[in-house]
Amino acid sequence: MSGKEGSGGFRKRKHDNFPHGQRREEKENVNPSSALMTSFKSFQLELDTRHDKYERLVKLSRDITIESKRTIFLLHRFTSAPNGEEIINESEVKLDAVRRKIKQVAQELIGEDMYQFHRAISPGLQEYVEAVSFQYFIKTRSLISVEEINKQLIFTAENREETTNMTSNSHDKQPHTWSLKVTPVDYLLGVADLTGELMRLCISSVGNGDIDTPFELSQFLRQIYDGFTFIGNTGPYEVSKKLYTLKQSLAKVENACYTLKVRGSEIPKHMLADVFSTKTEMIDQEEGLS
Repeated sequence: MSGKEGSGGFRKRKHDNFPHGQRREEKENVNPSSALMTSFKSFQLELDTRHDKYERLVKLSRDITIESKRTIFLLHRFTSAPNGEEIINESEVKLDAVRRKIKQVAQELIGEDMYQFHRAISPGLQEYVEAVSFQYFIKTRSLISVEEINKQLIFTAENREETTNMTSNSHDKQPHTWSLKVTPVDYLLGVADLTGELMRLCISSVGNGDIDTPFELSQFLRQIYDGFTFIGNTGPYEVSKKLYTLKQSLAKVENACYTLKVRGSEIPKHMLADVFSTKTEMIDQEEGLS
């Protein structure tokens, strides 16, 4: 062991050989108005601005997620409500509030590359797709397309103040519009989450004495599952990950249809929901063990 290093000691770093006073003088000699320092200050300002915008988008995405979930919870009351039209109208009001949040996201992304902030807004967009597609299915018994969703996300300035705040050209008399496009991946992930809500709709509809809805849902979920299997492992990782959950939801709905077809006449209608929930728990336990 050399004399510079004692037993259990630390090796000296190179800059320790310089006196502290010399390092302090070098810092004082730095010209803050030099081209190098000016460039780094501009980099700092740009990064801080980008980080602040990212955090604002994350907060907006959380608000979109929360309001979309509330809309989904409201739509689940459609099967048991005496007047389903009121539920649809109320859900439309809630979705309009969600779109106003999405409009704020679109305004934040003016002049920006959306994919640089995609991770911040993706969870909210997926939840919005799930809520909109759930409402669309209840009304039309079909799946909404990504083009129809994007048509609803084209916004215009509501008042003059908003127009003057979002543009620097006051001579432009054209109505200012903002749009936010749902990406194909977000659309697929939202539709995959929709299958879980349709499975819950199946169980609740049986509990309310509706025997036809489970068979309609079974056919619909089978078509969605077939479409996802065409993608397979060639699509994004998140899509293939959702495929397993989609398969679980389809199995639960098919099991409910099987019970209705085979044992529907033996079990009273008010007990069907309890039988389905018990069988669903058994399927979950078997899948957890396997």
